[in-house]
Amino acid sequence: MVDRIKRAALDFDARFGHALYTTWAKTKDAYARYSLLMEKLSVSGPSKGIVTVLGEGLTMGTAGSILLLALAVPAFRETQDENWLRKQDLAVTFLDRYGTEMARRGIKHDDSARIEDMPDYFVKAVLATEDRRFFDHYGIDVVGTIRALTVNARSSAVVQGGSSITQQLAKNLFLNNERSIERKIKEAYLAIWLESRLTKTEILKLYLDRVYMGAGTFGAAAAAEYYFGKSIRDVSLSEAAMLAGLFKAPTKYAPHINLPAARARAIDVLSNLVEAGYLNESQILPSRRNPATPISRERDVTADYYLDWAFTEAKKLSDAGKFGEDRVLTIKTALDIDIQRRAESVIDTMLRQHGNDYDADQGAAVVMDVDGAVRSIVGGRDYGTSQFNRATDGLRQPGSAFKPFVYGAALNLGRLNRNSNVVDRGVCIGNWCPQNYNRSFAGSMPLTAAVARSINSIPVALTIAMGQDQHPTHVGRAARLGRDRVVGFMRDMGITTEMKDTPSMPIGSVEISVLDMAAGYSAFANAGRKAAPYAILEAYNSRGDLVYRRDRDGPRPEQIMPRQVAEDMNFLLSKVPEEGTGRRAALPGIRSAGKTGTTSAYRDAWYAGYTGNLTTAVWFGNDDFSPMADMTGGTLPAMAWHEIMTYAHQGQELRAIPGVPPMDATTPAKTPAPVANRAPGFEIVTPTRPQQLSRKAAQTLQNIDGQMRSLRDQRAGQSDRRADGAASGRENRADVTVSPRVEAR
Repeated sequence: MVDRIKRAALDFDARFGHALYTTWAKTKDAYARYSLLMEKLSVSGPSKGIVTVLGEGLTMGTAGSILLLALAVPAFRETQDENWLRKQDLAVTFLDRYGTEMARRGIKHDDSARIEDMPDYFVKAVLATEDRRFFDHYGIDVVGTIRALTVNARSSAVVQGGSSITQQLAKNLFLNNERSIERKIKEAYLAIWLESRLTKTEILKLYLDRVYMGAGTFGAAAAAEYYFGKSIRDVSLSEAAMLAGLFKAPTKYAPHINLPAARARAIDVLSNLVEAGYLNESQILPSRRNPATPISRERDVTADYYLDWAFTEAKKLSDAGKFGEDRVLTIKTALDIDIQRRAESVIDTMLRQHGNDYDADQGAAVVMDVDGAVRSIVGGRDYGTSQFNRATDGLRQPGSAFKPFVYGAALNLGRLNRNSNVVDRGVCIGNWCPQNYNRSFAGSMPLTAAVARSINSIPVALTIAMGQDQHPTHVGRAARLGRDRVVGFMRDMGITTEMKDTPSMPIGSVEISVLDMAAGYSAFANAGRKAAPYAILEAYNSRGDLVYRRDRDGPRPEQIMPRQVAEDMNFLLSKVPEEGTGRRAALPGIRSAGKTGTTSAYRDAWYAGYTGNLTTAVWFGNDDFSPMADMTGGTLPAMAWHEIMTYAHQGQELRAIPGVPPMDATTPAKTPAPVANRAPGFEIVTPTRPQQLSRKAAQTLQNIDGQMRSLRDQRAGQSDRRADGAASGRENRADVTVSPRVEAR
């Protein structure tokens, strides 16, 4: 046995050694032949430098192409859906809650805006300004890009853009406005992909339909209607030049914002027409001397922030198949244009009067029914300047306005009730120990006082207590479990914002949107039922058929907490405007509940609250997160909330907050706030709200409208049946007269 093993080992050693020797010999031979070949191919002198450069260029180019392709893969995933183009052409006419047409969103492909119907000089103005070589390149204009880079380098600024019309369309269809190398690479690849799928005319038409042109308008046809009150077919050369000038920077050159800048830009467009050889100087001279004048839009309230959000909601419902196959819709929203107008005015007035005093530049607000029907969205002080919706997309820290979610979770778990006593004392999680605003602790107090005075230590202690079921001795783990329960409670309420877990979460050091804040508070006002925000009440297809109705096709109201929990929270929060930090928000003769919120360094200031009718959340701050000058939630936010809600409740049938008795004749009416507590120089007069139909009257008219539609459908059906019957009779009579002839033959 041992001899066999030795022989096997020797055999393996011999074979392995022979293999190594053979491999080494072959390798040396191959290397020698390769060296000989390279000597024959070697070059010297100037040729060597050229070959070296080409070789390195080929290597780097191959590696770069692989990298560029890898970066473009995420963009190409967007094109895998066969309906990538169809998804973009949803056309919606929006109505407010009373049936008045507000605006249109999306693209409607019809003969009224065919590219052949647009003035020739408008199309040429766009091409001369945006992409003169459009019909000569294949998605990427290399010559134009090099020219733009050269001009920009000489000017040390971005004077010309290098993107072709196809690249801009690719961005509009698939990408966002992020300024990054990765996006530009995706844009270039997608431009080539579009050129392979669409004709030049189709690309140009889609671009003219989808490009944003300021003031909430998308597409040349919508812009012509908005700025000049006429069809795109009828615009003059000077008006066409002004419209073509909007493509570069619609917010900068929009004529209703900066008419001198818009006219100067139009002059540049006219010059481009001459430089491109489309027109001569004599043809553009009248337009130079008589620039376009847009129609006045100063008093228009277009609710653009609201309609942008509503259009997003419409696309979600359409993608979910709620509207059927039709892409042309008329949608009735919950928008209340009077409240929208008042909310915009209040936010703007507050910032104009006191923005400098508080170093505040921006504000946002959401007003909704307690069931989630959104009546108003103010996403910023000026949509024309910035289309970023701070109410729906902006995430800011709510400060103490977050605490009701902690108290609500504790009540929901049975840890507290409205009559509980709590203790304000020092509490630490690791090295973090929260302090109160006055840097002291007050000891034992009723829960109502803790909420009204916005004590910091108690919500932190409650999260620890909520997590001690599983980790009774480890404070950090217990606090984390408690925070998880708070987040779970908020998810049940319909709050969708992703929240980063930190020890300071219970006192509001997480980020949340104004819309989600209003939704969360509405769940308390809605007696514990989920109040997910929604805009769409009804939707009709292009034939006028009702295809969606919220109360019929929407989600059913979901009880996400016991009614008693909601009533206890309402009772606690009603003390804030009556006795606590939100006294400036108190409504005369109307019981309300709410909470102030102020973040560290005064970067954010909030007031969120509700009555039995409406919920409103208000935020003030700066886009760059810079601190304000001592603005708290009890100052401008509370006052803005008071002004918006005072106006919104005029002429309304007041409903009680669940668990909070309404004010009666014996209850002294609250003033908004003592005059001494108002901001210096604060002057604002609440206007009288136009009379509107009551909720019952509006519902009655809606029922009548539905009955009338049904009656018209029945009559139409009867007419069709009579027509079919008449046609059938004619056919039968024809058979009677023809048959005898056949038989006679």
